[in-house]
Amino acid sequence: MRILKYAILGLLRKGELSGYDISSYFKEELGQFWSAKHSQIYPELKKLTAEGFITFRTAIQGTKLEKKMYTLTDNGERELCAWLTKKDPIPETVKDEFMLKAYFISALTNEEADELFTDQLVKRKEKLSDLENSYHELMTSSEEADSFSSPDFGHYLVLTKALERERNYISWLEHILALIKKA
Repeated sequence: MRILKYAILGLLRKGELSGYDISSYFKEELGQFWSAKHSQIYPELKKLTAEGFITFRTAIQGTKLEKKMYTLTDNGERELCAWLTKKDPIPETVKDEFMLKAYFISALTNEEADELFTDQLVKRKEKLSDLENSYHELMTSSEEADSFSSPDFGHYLVLTKALERERNYISWLEHILALIKKA
């Protein structure tokens, strides 16, 4: 299944976007739970156009620069809605390289384990801080982001889930660091 297809259709449901705009969403809002590279997005846009799910117009930016501005077609809207309403099983476990390292921690010295977990804790706290800033921006720019009727409700949902995930991860890391220090 081409999940990227549905991510792009969903983004275009928000309105007309360029390929660059779509890439930016993957670096920002969608980046908390899904990733796509520039090199994946443009071929997918070409496929979606050929399938009749999106169309584009060429816009002139500045004096010469042309860019394609994509929009969702009625067929694209139906395809997106069919995917959104499809019930899926719980996905397989997400790969987490740090957790794989944690599983094999007995190969490390106490000091190495402490360094590994401390490094992860610092990075997770930085990520939490970034998420809290994004949450603050969302809530100040959209007074009703936490309302189902808001166009920002989806962003609110994934952002609050990401915040909870990072808070839990930090709590777990602090607990494990305490155990390592006791050893």
